[in-house]
This record gives sequence, structure tokens and C-alpha cells, in this order.
Amino acid sequence: MNVGIDSISLCVPESYYSLADLAEKHGIDPNKYLYGIGQEKMAVPSPDEDIVTLAAGAAKPIVTDEVRDSISTVILATESGVDQSKSAGLFVHGLLGLKPNCRVVEFKQACYGATAALQMATDMVRQRPEQKILIIASDIARYEQDSQGECTQGAGALAMVVSANPRILNLHRARGMHSFDVMDFWRPNNHKAAQVDGQLSIEVYLESMRQAWNEYKADGGHELAELPWLCFHQPFTKMAKKAFTALTESEPEQGQALTGESYEHSLLYGRQIGNTYTASLYIGLLSLLENNPQDLTDQNIGLFSYGSGSVGEFFSASVVPGYREHLRTEEHQQMLADRQALSHEKYSAWFYQSLADHKNQVMPKLSNRPYRLEKVEEFRRVYGVNDARANEIKQAS
Repeated sequence: MNVGIDSISLCVPESYYSLADLAEKHGIDPNKYLYGIGQEKMAVPSPDEDIVTLAAGAAKPIVTDEVRDSISTVILATESGVDQSKSAGLFVHGLLGLKPNCRVVEFKQACYGATAALQMATDMVRQRPEQKILIIASDIARYEQDSQGECTQGAGALAMVVSANPRILNLHRARGMHSFDVMDFWRPNNHKAAQVDGQLSIEVYLESMRQAWNEYKADGGHELAELPWLCFHQPFTKMAKKAFTALTESEPEQGQALTGESYEHSLLYGRQIGNTYTASLYIGLLSLLENNPQDLTDQNIGLFSYGSGSVGEFFSASVVPGYREHLRTEEHQQMLADRQALSHEKYSAWFYQSLADHKNQVMPKLSNRPYRLEKVEEFRRVYGVNDARANEIKQAS
């Protein structure tokens, strides 16, 4: 029985900040960001957006009435949690009107969490093929202002429905994991911004990938030459090039069959969005599926997921015939094209002065996405369906 990704959907904030503008503020050559790390824009959430509103916005288009009745589990993966106790997925469960007979949990292991969710979901569906699992990866990547990490910030969410006989991607059974304790990236409980040892994190990422690849092969995985398409976790898109080079150099004979085309289409969305932690790998996968002009039917894709601290996993999948009919390519590309650029002042205010941290706060209406954070009452977050578009239509008439 085939199990894998039946539907997939993206949601990003309506605003972005240009990396060329950030370079100017930092007093450096913009090419250091545009080409050095491979980033053009960072997605910036408005004060009434957070990981919950982005997650619900990503899931809304793929949670049809038929799917809603079949969802047995919601797993929300994030390292930008809004509560130390309550799963952010429960807010999403309520906003989407999912049935009560449904388990909801939140997964955390840096940027790896969504892969743990995906692998657990495939095993659950193999046991109960009549059920579907909703996975959402939602994050806001945030670093100290004027730090070296600021240029790799971003925000976004990616939702997937995992089912038997999927319409987009069949996941293969072979998996290779590698975990060990290292402090390359961390965020203490009393910090909004992440801490990172950048060079160490790159080294650990690459070594984790090599070890996970070896474990994948030992588990019966494909040879490298049998994986014509590759997706890597992208804290910044240039990292994918480093990963590709390291992987092909570890398999010199097999690697000769591959070129940069193997992964380049997976970078297009990430360059426009920035780092999205748990969603990053899967936004890369979506970018590959929606931007590669070739017909990928029945072709294999190799995927490497990495979460600092650290856990790495290499796995693979094959593309299902007719997959393009079930993608939302036009909507996603229009979503990215329609965003508005922010000034440095507004970007700084929105990204670094969170109103949601206040004990009581009514949030200004800024987002036009399907859901928004309406207010905070005694530290309780209150979400609702966004009526901003309805108000605009009423005023125009």
C-alpha cells in the first residue's frame, strides 16, 4: 500500500523586507546576501499574524469537507511555539472546525520537527489506512537585530495531508537517522530570538547529512544516481549547494550523474521567503514540484531534514502520476507576487516589538489572510476568522 502526501498548501505573510535594503542598513555589499547566502527577501508577519494564523491559513485550502471527516490526528511542528503548555495545533483545530474525535499535538526538535511528524503519520496511516493525518509546519525565524543571523529570518507555514493512495507523493520506507547532542543553535525559554554558532551549525549539518545518508543506504535506500531530484533543509538557500556538494563528493561515482539542476528549482520559493525552520524543507519540496518544468511522474526525490541540536534524517519519495492536477501552483505564486515591501522602520517594529507579549492587547487589523490574532486577554490568545476583506468590499460599495 502506498502512503504519502495527498495534498500540500503554503501560507506566507503579506509583507516582506528586502535583503538589499537590510544590507544597506548593515553597511555591506548587497551581494553578500543576494548571492553569498542566496536570499532576496524575508517574509515578515504583521502584529496580528503568528504561527497559528499562518498554520490555519496554510491548512484551510486542503481541509475540504471530505478530508475534515477523515482527519484523525493533527500534528503541528514548530520551534516558535506560542504557549509552553498548550499545543498551537489546538487553536488551529478550532479555527478549521475539525471534529472533536481527533488527537492534536505539537512537535519540537528545531527544524526537524515536521519530518518526525511526517514519518509518524505515514506509519499511522499504514496501520489505519481509512484515516488521514494533517501535518502543519509553521515558524517565524527570528534572530537578534543587527546580528549575523538577521539576514536569514523569515516566516511561513506549510500544510500537508498524509493518506493512503496519495495523489502527489509516495513516501518510501527506507530512512536514515542521525542524532547527537550539540549546541550549534538554541533558544532559551526567556529569549524571543534564537542563538546560533553559525560555523559549527554548518559543520554539524553536513556531518549529520553524511551519516544519515549512510544509514539510509543501510536501510535499503536508493543509490544516489537513482535520486535525480534532491531537496535539502534550507536555513538559507546557499546551504543547499553546500549540502549537494558534500553529498555528491561522498559518492563520487554516483554523484557524477547529478548536476545543480537536481536541487535548483527547490530554492526558488525559499529565496523569496527566508528561513521557515520546520517548514523550510517542505517549502523546498513544494518549490521543486511547482517550478520544475519537467514532468516528474514516477521519478524519485531524495530529501534531507536537519534540526539543530541535533537530528538529521535522509529519506526519499516518488512522484505520483497526475500530481500537477493536485498542486496549487498558481495560487502560491500569486501569493508571493502580491506581497508588499516594508520600510526598515515598519519591519523593525513588526518583527521586534511583539504586541502579543502584553498581558492585555487588542491587535490592530492589518492582515488580510483568512485568520488573525484578534486580541490577548490575561495572556490568553484569541483568534478569529478575518473579516478584513469583507469590510473592504463593503466600504468600496
